[in-house]
Amino acid sequence: MKKLIVIRYAELSTKKSNIKQFLNKLKENITFALEGIDFTLYFDKGRMFIETTEYETVLDKLQYVPGIQGIILAYEVNTNTDEIKDSIITLLKEKSFKTFKVSTKRSDKSFEYDSMEFSRLLGGHILKNIDGLSVDVHNPELEVKVEIRKTSTYIYLDEIKGLGGYPVGSNGKGMLMLSGGIDSPVAGYLAIKRGIRLDALYFAAPPHTSMDAQKKVEDLARILSKYNNNINLHIINLTEIEETIYKEIPRDYLITILRRMMYRIGEILAYKNKCKCLVNGESVGQVASQTLSSMTVINNVVKIPVLRPVVCFDKTEIIDLSKKINTYDISILPFIDCCTIFVPKHPVINPELDICEEYEKLIDVDGLIKRAIESEEVIKIRSEKENKYSDLL
Repeated sequence: MKKLIVIRYAELSTKKSNIKQFLNKLKENITFALEGIDFTLYFDKGRMFIETTEYETVLDKLQYVPGIQGIILAYEVNTNTDEIKDSIITLLKEKSFKTFKVSTKRSDKSFEYDSMEFSRLLGGHILKNIDGLSVDVHNPELEVKVEIRKTSTYIYLDEIKGLGGYPVGSNGKGMLMLSGGIDSPVAGYLAIKRGIRLDALYFAAPPHTSMDAQKKVEDLARILSKYNNNINLHIINLTEIEETIYKEIPRDYLITILRRMMYRIGEILAYKNKCKCLVNGESVGQVASQTLSSMTVINNVVKIPVLRPVVCFDKTEIIDLSKKINTYDISILPFIDCCTIFVPKHPVINPELDICEEYEKLIDVDGLIKRAIESEEVIKIRSEKENKYSDLL
């Protein structure tokens, strides 16, 4: 009886002629995640298999790899009825439980029993050999799962739920507009789950924003990097743009014009870094710049697709997900970002495009953007580094 880890695929199982490229990408991502660990990995269209001596470490790391539906610590035996029965009894004698059920999946149709028959046969064998048990097909304490294949059969008792989605990088690359708030890290996580490998863009505005605000964003990026296989964080100095807009643009249009400038910069950096889209944490109606009218006017300055993964989430749903991925406690640390510094009391919620374009004639749009791009600093974020603010959480 050989111990190994079996990986069930998520949506990859729906792919047909191009499934191999998705599986190769998943293999590549798993290999990256398990760097420094001794393991052997092989796969077919139905499952991926890992042999190692560091099972607990591998099981933990696989939970951060998108594209995996289930992670199973399994036992491989020969496809032989007696060997399967004996192996199950050996495994179950190490467990404490009162009720159980057996589920069989038979991909080898030449096997002597069909799935239902074999489940009943195994259930009866368990009842005969282990005292004090009963079958509960609806809510068992333990489910014994058996997968019968041509050459081998896999027995497993526990399955860890994976992230699902697609392998990172299988659907291209995107540029996440990452603030220090709650929404954008959640948006980034959801984009990563759809197979989009992310770079991140942060707008700093010293001295109006602090290095603490930047370090907070670095820590958020570090959490996302666990799912993304590391992240390049692009930092742009927005001070000149903000101060110019504050001086020259009427107050109610400050945020609209600022967001249009940020989108222009985001598009330039996206193309420069071979990203096919921008990703942000906008949610309809949450703030003045996120009404449908505002989104339309702000979006007008770019041609690149803008993905908004949380666009129809309410705040409670976003907060719940941020807690699940462990970004919430960092996001609520009290260090302000560039979008909250000069927020007017009454920002326009239904801006008009022609008015924006007239106001932008008051500033040197091209020059401001050029100088902002020249200020770019890139930090390579690696997930294994400790959070700066871990002692505050």
